[in-house]
Amino acid sequence: MSEAKHEAYGLEKVVQHAHARTRGDLTGALATYIPELARVDPERFGIALVSVGGEVVGVGDVEVPFTIQSISKALAYCLALEAAGRDRVLAHVGVEPSGDAFNAIVFDPHTNRPYNPMVNAGAITVSGLLAQALGAEAFDVLLDRFSAAAGRKLGFDEAVYRSEAETGHRNRGIAHLLKNAGALEADVDATLDLYFRQCSILVTASDLARMGATLASIGENPLTGATVFAVEAVRGTLSVMFTCGMYDFAGNWAFDVGVPAKSGVGGGILGVVNRQLGIGTYSPRLDTKGNSVRGIAAFRELAEELGLHIFDPTNRGSAMLGAFSR
Repeated sequence: MSEAKHEAYGLEKVVQHAHARTRGDLTGALATYIPELARVDPERFGIALVSVGGEVVGVGDVEVPFTIQSISKALAYCLALEAAGRDRVLAHVGVEPSGDAFNAIVFDPHTNRPYNPMVNAGAITVSGLLAQALGAEAFDVLLDRFSAAAGRKLGFDEAVYRSEAETGHRNRGIAHLLKNAGALEADVDATLDLYFRQCSILVTASDLARMGATLASIGENPLTGATVFAVEAVRGTLSVMFTCGMYDFAGNWAFDVGVPAKSGVGGGILGVVNRQLGIGTYSPRLDTKGNSVRGIAAFRELAEELGLHIFDPTNRGSAMLGAFSR
C-alpha cells in the first residue's frame, strides 16, 4: 500500500470519528420559509473530503442530492469576476462583512452597494452582472461551470425553483431596491430568475468537496484536470468566503474553524483548505442564522483534529494531509 493511500485510510478514520461525534446533534430546524425545503429528510448527514491530489473520502449520506442554495453565491461570484471583470464587479458589490442576516435589506450607506456577494443583496447583484455579461445563456454557462467544478453534469430541481420563484417576495423587494439605488442595472425579472435557478441546482456533499478541491487547486479540478476558474478570480472568491461566507456567523467561524467556506439553507457547507482540501458536508437542520448545525460541528471537529485553521501554529495533521494531497 502506498504512503498516500495509507494516509487516506487514516484520514477516513478522522472523518468517521467526526461524523460519529456530531451525528447525534438533532437541534436546529428545516428551512420552512421555502416550502419545498421543508419536505427534505432531516436525518441525512454526510461528510466528504477531496484532496488536490485526487484522493476522496466520504462518510454518511455523501451522495444524497440537495439544492445548492447560497453556496452558489461563491461560485457565481467567481464566474462574475471573470465574465464581468474585477473592476466592474467591485463597482457594484462590496467585500466587507455586513454583520446582518443573509436576507437583510440593507446596503452600504456610503456607496449604495450591497456589502458583499455572500448575502442575498450582493448575490442578486452578481446575478444581474452575469445576466448582462452572458445574456440569455447565463444559466447554461453557470450550470456548465458548476458542473466542471464538481466533475460531473449537475441537475436542477424544478420544484424548488418554482417554490422559490413563487414565495421569494423578500428577494424581489431587495432586487427592486437595488435597481432604485443603481447597484442593479440588469432587468429585475431576468436577474431574479437567474438567481432562483442557480440556487436550485442539485449537488451532493461529494460534489461540494470536489468543488472545494477545485478552488483549493486554484481553479483546476484535481480529478479531471480541467481548468474551471481563473487564478485571480479564485483568490478573490476565497478571500470573501473567509470573511463573509457564513452569514452573520462569519466572525465566529473564522475564529473557531479558520477556513474559507460557504453555507446554504439547503443544509450544505463547502469548505476550502488552500492548496490541500475541499470539504463538503450535508445536514439540513439549520441554526437561527441559516447554517447547518451538524455541518458546523463537523467542520469544528475536522479543524481541531487536522489543524486546518489558517493560523494554526501546531501543524497537527500536516503529515497526513501532506500525503493525502500528493
